[in-house]
Amino acid sequence: MIKTEEKRSDVNLATLLLVDCFENDFEQAAVVSNDSDLALPIEQVNGKFGKPVISVNPHSTQTSRELESASSAQIRKINKKVLALSQFPETLTDVKGTFRRPARWA
Repeated sequence: MIKTEEKRSDVNLATLLLVDCFENDFEQAAVVSNDSDLALPIEQVNGKFGKPVISVNPHSTQTSRELESASSAQIRKINKKVLALSQFPETLTDVKGTFRRPARWA
């Protein structure tokens, strides 16, 4: 059995959100997650720096209360048609080479 799990993605996202905030690289941010571990960095960006952060729940589950409380606004459901139209092409190329998006994202 192959076990897949994310490693440090919430820490990475929180770090980059804070760095981008410190460097004034955005006016408003959107965090696509329902992970309550992100509530504190979102709350800090909103409260201490006055930059709105919208949380977007990518799942059909109930939105995390912690994220709702920390965010300036929430999107509780992503329109599947809009999401499909917003995806990158099936293949992309960067300086490291060509790569494909996961089939389950289609």
